This record gives sequence, structure tokens and C-alpha cells, in this order.
Amino acid sequence: MTSPADPALAGPRIPEAVHRRRWAILGVLMLSLLIVVLDNSILNVAIKTISTPAPTGLGATQSELEWAINAYTLVFAGLLFSAGLLGDRLGRKRVLLGGLAVFGIGSALAATAGSPTELIAFRAVMGLGAAFVMPATLAVLMNVFEREEQPKAIGIWAGGVGLAIAIGPITGGVLLDHFWWGSVFLINVPIVLLALALMLWLVPDSRDPNPGRIDPIGVVLSVVGLVLLVYGIIKGGQLADFTDPAVLSTIGAGLAVLVAFVVFEKRSDHPSIDVTYFKNKVFSAAIAAIALVFFALMGVTFFSVFYTQSVRGYSPLQTGLLMLPLAAAQMIFAPRARLLVDRFGNRATTTAGLLVIAATLAAFAGFESDTPIWILEVVFFLMGVGMAHIMTPVSVVIMQALPREKAGSASALSNTFRQVGGALGIAVLGSVLSTAYRNGIEDKLGLLPAGARHTAGESIEATLGVAEKLGPQGKALIAPAHDAFLHAMHITALWGAGVAVIGAIVCALFLPGRTPAADKDEEGRELVAATE
Repeated sequence: MTSPADPALAGPRIPEAVHRRRWAILGVLMLSLLIVVLDNSILNVAIKTISTPAPTGLGATQSELEWAINAYTLVFAGLLFSAGLLGDRLGRKRVLLGGLAVFGIGSALAATAGSPTELIAFRAVMGLGAAFVMPATLAVLMNVFEREEQPKAIGIWAGGVGLAIAIGPITGGVLLDHFWWGSVFLINVPIVLLALALMLWLVPDSRDPNPGRIDPIGVVLSVVGLVLLVYGIIKGGQLADFTDPAVLSTIGAGLAVLVAFVVFEKRSDHPSIDVTYFKNKVFSAAIAAIALVFFALMGVTFFSVFYTQSVRGYSPLQTGLLMLPLAAAQMIFAPRARLLVDRFGNRATTTAGLLVIAATLAAFAGFESDTPIWILEVVFFLMGVGMAHIMTPVSVVIMQALPREKAGSASALSNTFRQVGGALGIAVLGSVLSTAYRNGIEDKLGLLPAGARHTAGESIEATLGVAEKLGPQGKALIAPAHDAFLHAMHITALWGAGVAVIGAIVCALFLPGRTPAADKDEEGRELVAATE
């Protein structure tokens, strides 16, 4: 692995014309990133509306909602690494422009979806476009900033995620208050057009002079394996029975395909994922930290929307405003996280961040239907603080562990594991929520017909929908539905907290501590070789 101390990387390498406009280029890259992250944060607020029967929504079930999120995430995660390699080979600017165009087309189609199945398919198209956008933004960043400025630039880039988290729910809430549910996707189109125009004008192209070959077999194996695994987990939650033969066989097949993927990649001379990168314990720990924190956070975000809207009765716009502290904390602390890293090291900073995340997730286990809302706001703020002190340090570790020419590959690896972690978080924690909810509500649905009983037990929205149709008789179901959901949320939150604690242990064991002065080169840059 190339060390930052190599002569090839010493001294300024950025053309002066590019160097002068580097901050404007970062702004364009953050706009592109904003669209990709904005879409998921908008959807989180809209899932309750989409689950409402037509004409208000699409009448999507909880499993269909999970697939609407995961269709995007799985295509995104499955193609990220190949997209990173294509950017390294064809040029990152070209790949960025193409990805944005596909994302815009997918958004327009999703806005006009007539059924949950169509929405899932068009979300997959959006995921295809996003897969080409995300790694290219970070790869371009690494090629327009000199190494000493990269941690600061990555911190601002990570703060852009916080900005998107803030804008997304509020934008989604305003749109849902005034327009139909499809407007949360249609809003992407004008932003895409603006980003395309600015990118053509400002962003320089860059590529790897020695790019790897594309690995179609590896891509297919990774996507098929992930889809089978996530489908099996979601199906188990839907049935509230993980011992069902269909569930076990699907999960087993997914794991088998993923094992075959790893074996194939190890033997391939042009792998999608170069598994030799993972021999570096620091690199592996940083990747694991990203995957585990998104596993926990995405699962909790999924249930927190139902808590605020279905149990507490807040509107989509109010829910978006409630998430502002989380986003504000990320925006404030992500660009400054490097200062803590300089003082205390990656290990202490990231481990502390994950322990804060674990504590905030565990706090959800104490939430009831009458918990003062300011407590939720404090928890969201602390969650944002924790996330800011994880994302920036581990992103810097990952991006600086590989040579600049491999920036697309490093960015793609980071984002692949983040998305896979998020997809598995939604699938696993969503299934825990679904199973615990069904177990809690089942004995209260005895008066309903057998078919309606199964449907009503799938989620709190399904139960409340049946209660509304029954009129005065259905009012008796509302309180038990709230109680069953709160119990399920408490269990799910503790699972998420446990995953965050595992991440903290990984970081404490394997990430580097404070870098001694002797382990820096003459320009004050850390030597990756010292941490391997």
C-alpha cells in the first residue's frame, strides 16, 4: 500500500487554476451530495403518508415501505464499488454528470408511481444514479485539495450530510402539507438541473492513470447476495417467524452467495473489492465503524418517524422540525471533529462518538407516549454530536489509507459499507420492530376476521387504519396499538444500542491513538504506514 510519505505524493500536485476555485468546487460537490442524502431524509418523513390508503398515499404495507427504502439502498450499495472504478477509469466528472441525470429521471418517475411496486422499481433507478454520484464527489474532493487540507474539506463534506438531514424532513413536511406525496421526489429534479449546470462550469475531470478492470461477476454476486439476505430478514419480520423454511432458505442462500463473492474476489486479478485493503486493521476498523453506526441509526430513524407521527400525533412538517437538532449538531461539529482528533487521536474521538450514539439509542427505550418532547430534542442533538465525531475521523482514515489515484475506490468502499450497514439496519431492526409489535398486539385483534387480523398486526399504521374503518368500535384498538408499538420500539432501540457498543469496542481496539510527532512527515502529515 502506498504511504503518504512516498515521493510521488510529496509537494503540491493540484493545478493552480483548480486550486484557486477548490472551495467553489466543494460547494458543487456538496450540492450533488445533498440531493442523494436529501432524498432518503425526505422519504423518512413521508413513509407514514405513503402507507396511508389512496388517494392520500399508496397504501404501502410496512414490508413494502422497507423495500421502498432498501430497493434504493441495495442497488446503491451493490453498484458503488463498480461505479467508483468506472469513475477512476472514465473520469469522475463524466460519471458524476451521468449519475445525476439518471437520478433525476428516477425521481420524476417515482413521483408518478401508481402503486407500491412501481415506487420500489423507480427507487431502484434512483439508487442506480446515486451509486455513480456519491463516490465521485469524495474522489473529486481528494483530487482538488492538497493532503493537508483534506481533513478540513472532508469535515465540511460530512457537515453537508447534516445539512441534508436538516433540509430533507422540513422540505418533505412542507411539501406534504401542501401537495401530494409524489412531490417529495419531484423536488429533486430542479436541484439536479442546477447541479448539472454548475458541474459543467466548475468541476475539473480526474481519473486513475492505472484503473482496474470492471468485475461484472463480482457485481452480480454482491447484489444478488445482499438482496436475498435482506429479503429473508424482512420476510421473517413480516411473518413474525424467523424459523419459517422460506425465510431460513432465503437468508441461507444470501449468505452463501456473499461467501462465494468474497472467495471470487480473493482469486480474481481484477476484483470489485480488493480484499487486501482489509489486511490493514486501521482501515478495516474504520469501515466497520461506519457500517455499524449506520446499521443502528437507520433502523432507529425508521421507527422514530412512527413514534412522532403515529403515537405523538405530529404532522410530517412538525416531525421534520423535531429532527433539526440532530442535523444542526452534525453541521456544527462535523467540520470541527478534526480538532478533537488532533488532540486526542482517532481512537478516543471515534470510540466516544459511538458510545454517545449507544446512549442516545438506549434513551429511546425509556420513551413513552407522554415523554416531554424536549427530551427527544436533547437526544437527537446528542445523536448528531456523536455522529459528527464518527463520520469525519473515519472518513479521513479511509480516504488517506489509499493512494490519491485510488480515491474513487476508497470512497466507494466507505459508502458501500455505510449503505449495506444502513440496509441491514432497516431490515434487521425493522423486523425486530415488526415481530415485537405483532406479538404485542395479536391478542387484542381477536374480534377481527382472520384475514384482517393478520394485516392489522403488521404495523401500527395497519392497526390504526383498521381501527379507523371500524368507526366507534375501532377506538378500542388505538390504546393497545400505541402500547404495543412503544414496547416494540423499546426492544428495537436496545438492539440498536448494542450494535453501537460493538462498534465502540472495534474502534477502541483497532483505531490508532494520538499520532506522536515522530510519526509525521516534514509537512506534518500522518504516516499511514505507522498505523498499519
